[in-house]
Amino acid sequence: MMKTIHTTDAPGAIGPYSQGYEANGFVFTSGQIAIIPETGEIAEGIEEQAARCCKNVGAILKAAGCGFENVIKTTCFLADMDDFAAFNEIYAAYFVSKPARSCVAVKQLPKGVLCEVEAIAVKS
Repeated sequence: MMKTIHTTDAPGAIGPYSQGYEANGFVFTSGQIAIIPETGEIAEGIEEQAARCCKNVGAILKAAGCGFENVIKTTCFLADMDDFAAFNEIYAAYFVSKPARSCVAVKQLPKGVLCEVEAIAVKS
């Protein structure tokens, strides 16, 4: 069975996609950028943007009935690899279970943000 995940605690989709999906005990989040759900504004600076991305992922996980400890894989996108160390410091505070991860630099991200995070979790 597949179930769409939606929460007002994370930004709404800015395109034709869902915030997340649950299927066969797995939760898949869409990539989350640094949009503050309450205002629609973008957080400023890599540290604030990384934290907001993680908070948005966390809100989707919570809506699906799980949390960061359930995450088994993330994919992280950076607009500039010079932000790698600062991003990692913030990321590590949220993903303390150290899930498998890919982190890549991309030419550009939606709305000109500096980072984006998506996750796959397993419900226990």
